[in-house]
Order: sequence, then C-alpha cells, then structure tokens
Amino acid sequence: MSANTAGTLDRGKLFAARLHAARVRPYLATALFALCVVESRRVPTMGVDRHWRCYVSPAFVDRTSVEELAAVWVHEVSHLLRDHHGRSDRFARQHELTGPAERLRMNIAADCEINDDAFGDGLIQPDGAIVPATLGLRQGQLMEDYLREFRLGPRTDGMAWLDCGSGADGLEREWELGPDGADGLSEQERDAVRFRVAQGIIGRPGNAPNGWQRWAEEALHPPQPWRDLLGAAIRSAASGGGGCDDYTYGRPARRSAGLPGVVLPSPRRPPPRVSVVIDTSGSVSDIELGSALLEVAAISRAVGGRRHLVTVLPCDAAARIVHPLCRAEQIPLVGGGGTDLRTGVAKALRAHPHPDVLVILTDGQTPWPARRPPCRTVVGLFRRQHADSWSEDDPDYVPDAPPAWARVVDIG
Repeated sequence: MSANTAGTLDRGKLFAARLHAARVRPYLATALFALCVVESRRVPTMGVDRHWRCYVSPAFVDRTSVEELAAVWVHEVSHLLRDHHGRSDRFARQHELTGPAERLRMNIAADCEINDDAFGDGLIQPDGAIVPATLGLRQGQLMEDYLREFRLGPRTDGMAWLDCGSGADGLEREWELGPDGADGLSEQERDAVRFRVAQGIIGRPGNAPNGWQRWAEEALHPPQPWRDLLGAAIRSAASGGGGCDDYTYGRPARRSAGLPGVVLPSPRRPPPRVSVVIDTSGSVSDIELGSALLEVAAISRAVGGRRHLVTVLPCDAAARIVHPLCRAEQIPLVGGGGTDLRTGVAKALRAHPHPDVLVILTDGQTPWPARRPPCRTVVGLFRRQHADSWSEDDPDYVPDAPPAWARVVDIG
C-alpha cells in the first residue's frame, strides 16, 4: 500500500480493518460499529474514552496492517464493553491509589484480562500485545486479580508507551473531547450496546471464549451491589475497638510527612470473612439458584478475590455441608424440602473463625432468627412478581418480612 503523504487518516484502511474484525468476531459487531472515530495526532496508537469515542493516529494506521488493526479494534472495544474505566475508578477508590503510574498499572492489568483469549480464529496478535505470560501471570483472571499480583518494575519498563485512553483506566487524557464533546454515546446508549452484545453471545455461546461468556452472563443478569454492602460491613467492623490487625508499607502512614527520610507503615485491616447461606428449599427455582451463584461470585470479588474468606452453606429445613469457595459453579446446591434458614444461620455462626458478615440468599419463605446475629447481616431476596407465586396451596399466604436488623436487597 502506498504511503499516506498527506498525513491524513486513511479511513478506508481503518474501516476495512473494522469490517474484518466484525467478520471474525461477529458477536462484537454491534459494539465495533457503535464507536465514533476521532482522528488525533496526539494519541500514540489507538485509544478510547469512556464515552465510546475511538481516537486514532494517522501514522499508526499507515504503518499497521489491516489484520493487526482489526485486532486493535477488538482490543479497544473490549475495554469499553467490560467497563474497565468504571472498574478502575472503583479499584482506585477502594485501595486509595492515585497518579498516572497506578493508572498505567490498571491499563496493563486490563490488557491482560482482554488479551489472554482474544487472538486466534482469524485474529492475529499484534506486535507488543501484553498477555499474562508477559508478566509471569496465569491466564483467565480478571483485571482486579492481576492488579493484586504485579507491580511496576523491570518487567513493565518497556510498557510505558501503553495508552488505551480513559476507556481503559478511567484517567482522562488531554487529547480526549470529554463529557461535553460531540459524538459520544449517552449512558443509556452504552448500556443498550452492551445488552445487544451480551444477547448475541448468550444466543450462540459456542462462538465466544469463556471470558466473554462469563461477561455476557453477568451483563444480562447483573449481580446486586454486594460490593457496597460489604464495604459498609467492613467499615462497621473497623469501627469496633481493638486497633488495627496489621501494618503495611504498601501505603505509607500520613505521619511519615513529619519525619523526613523515615517511611512509617500504615495500619491495615484484613477484609471480612463472609458466610453465605443459600436457600435450597423446594420453593426456590433453578433460575433463582443460578442467580444465587452469580451473587456468590460477586461477593468473592467484593472481598478482593480471596476465596478462602468466603464459605457457602446450602440450607432448606436442615443445614448442609459448609463449602469453602473455589468456584461458585462447583458448589452443590442440594435441598428441595421445606424451609427453615435458622438452622443454616446457626451453623454458619458456629464456624471458626466466626464470620464478620452473614449473607442470606432466599425467597423469604422462612422463619427468621429471634435474635440478631453477632455480625453484620445482609439478606438477598429473590424478587417475586405475583402474590400467588408464594404458595399454590394458600393464595393468601405472604411470608414474614426479614427482621429490621438485616440489610435487604432484591435479587432479579
């Protein structure tokens, strides 16, 4: 192909690459064609902002083949579909991370989440693409998992050029048009694109890698905000007496500012231990049990992916075996009888060490403990649309509401 002597963006080549990307990844076509292209000589290669604008360097398009550009198209739109900007913002707030260096680390971790299964089947791996093996990490993890497993250092020295835009790490760039710029998608339009893509993946699951299938399941059945509820439980536990549990140099203490040359550790509290009691009685449908497993996975992420801190206890009228969490889909949800979750709550509270947070997932057709458990309690209620869905034998039956001491969230 002849050189672009005018220095303008070769849109024909760029759009040919997008068409190739849509052909080899048809479930992403809706998202690929929703991106608005913005020519920019300030962006190093290609990047996206959180408003679904794709900034493209003319020089990068000139020197890159159509096949590689197709892979970059898929890569950039994956950042937006997977909400890497929102997740980066949340991770930064939770861990008190600031500055461009930390945002670069988030961009690298987000790339690892995307690139571990992005290539092949008609899509080539571009030169310089960062994959988990580049950092000695395992495949198949989420951005948050990778962020806990690596720091900037010798292995990342050659990655300072990486810049996928605020759509990848949440940090706005000078070359972006911002929220008031033209041609961005509204929040409703972005959600509609994600929903359409998720529908396409669920409809033909054999065409998408496991990572995309997992994303689509959660996009169509989003978990409830357990992250916020567990955050409140952590703050509640931290307000008790006894001082901190440990110290860390990962975040220097504020007192270090008064002692030049001395770095003091800051106090650190470990995340809470969470016990999840799942109602497996006959009144709970298979769909509701599937929703419960999605919530268990969300709870695991809310405690930083530390699965050893989460236990799961299936219960109908009798408490079953307490299962440590490995993978949510491997928890056997046995039961099918009547409902008395008091037995499950009592067994969960007898565990050693004791849980800091108790989560109960149920349809509500259960007697409740007479006394408040000695830990923060969250009840997730499977939403019922009609009164007659409570009981076929007694249409007038309505179960007792959860006790006032429990935080209640609807599921479904």
